[in-house]
Amino acid sequence: MTKIYLASASPRRKDLLDQIGLKFEVMISAADENIRETDPAKMVEELSLRKAGAVEKKLRELKKAQDAIIIGADTVVAAKKPTTGDEIILGKPADKADAKEMLKKLRDREHFVYTGVTLIKNGEIKTFSEKTVVRFGPMTEEEIDEYIATGDPLDKAGSYGIQGFCARYIKGIKGDYNNVVGLPVSRLYAEIKEWL
Repeated sequence: MTKIYLASASPRRKDLLDQIGLKFEVMISAADENIRETDPAKMVEELSLRKAGAVEKKLRELKKAQDAIIIGADTVVAAKKPTTGDEIILGKPADKADAKEMLKKLRDREHFVYTGVTLIKNGEIKTFSEKTVVRFGPMTEEEIDEYIATGDPLDKAGSYGIQGFCARYIKGIKGDYNNVVGLPVSRLYAEIKEWL
């Protein structure tokens, strides 16, 4: 039987894989996440590859890599600069002040969520990314502070989680909702099922 390993500590990704009925184990990756890439799609693809690759290496050392499927993933939020239209990447906030600055950039505007996914089995590699457009409604300074006080933004790309308290400010999305949560499970399942 094929064993599946999720190379991520994200509880949201774990919940999404549980939701679609995949049996898997979590093996947290120790991959280097420092990266110079500025294109968000390429960035998340590269980071997902690093994460999956690090877990594959660990499994090889443990003699458990044969026929195992490793799933690596990374998510970032990108917002357009009003002046130039260039995309700026918003990762996880460093602290509450950083979270507040990110949310101010997102409020009452459209932004993009990119998730990169890498699948590895027996040396074969599949890497792809999904992009979802999210439209935020307005948020006052007080509402931003109230949301930050919940603690929810502090471990999430772009300083928000679409599936929690912040849902009250989401006006709409174009694309895969689950991609915004952290894993485009429909695309992932389509890519992985020939290996199962």
